[in-house]
Amino acid sequence: MILFNGVNCNPEIYKWLAIKLSERGVVVVTFAWVAENFPGIVAMTPGVDIAMLAPDTYGTAPTASALPAILQELDRINSNGILAGMLDLKKIILGGHSAGGMAAIESASPNFFSQVVAAFGYAVHTAAGTMMGYEAATILPLPDLLPLLLIGGTCDGVIANSSHRYGTVWEEATTPVSRTFHEAISGGRNDSYLMLVEGANHFSFADPFDPTTGRPFLDFPATQPEDEIRSLMAETIGLFIDAHVRQKSIALEQLNQLLNSEHSLIKLFQRK
Repeated sequence: MILFNGVNCNPEIYKWLAIKLSERGVVVVTFAWVAENFPGIVAMTPGVDIAMLAPDTYGTAPTASALPAILQELDRINSNGILAGMLDLKKIILGGHSAGGMAAIESASPNFFSQVVAAFGYAVHTAAGTMMGYEAATILPLPDLLPLLLIGGTCDGVIANSSHRYGTVWEEATTPVSRTFHEAISGGRNDSYLMLVEGANHFSFADPFDPTTGRPFLDFPATQPEDEIRSLMAETIGLFIDAHVRQKSIALEQLNQLLNSEHSLIKLFQRK
């Protein structure tokens, strides 16, 4: 799995997920890259190719600008050194948080990268910024060729308080996440999922919390224990991978049982 961080989010804050997934046999790759995302704005970035978000280019190429270099480095690591021959580079999952999740789900297509087989994102949507020339409240389509897991938090203040970027006001913090699931993919394969987590905020996906990322002032307080929130997300992501990448039938049963249960933290689950 290649895990894309949110803007100004150090990769260390995703160590909790990397450990949980490595215990299931998944190799998790994180990275740190400081670059100029927008003119004059230098930040730690997941690597988003802004040019590929424009109306005349979107969907023609991946938006994850860091991914080709990471794949090249993984090829090198798998050829020489302590991990030589240990990585299954024909089964790569893309995942991410916030802007990193957007880059992951928009770039998850065999038409872009043949070795990518699934994707997930937390606190992510494909609403298009009006500054890029889109009409207000536009939801951009996703490749929709691979298994996909979208997770959102009901207390995501960063999404709720950033709606002006999209020329609208979201009815709920999870509105653009839900709309992405319903409008950006057609489904039909029963391998696309939406899970909304009760009480989770934008940074529930990060541990330890980092107040220096420049966005926490927008967030709402989490209203449920965040260790329990992360435990649910790690279990869901792990079962999703086991079911749709490793093709474990028991994992598919367990995933459906979990998401269809009366779990107190699952506000909404949908599959198509």
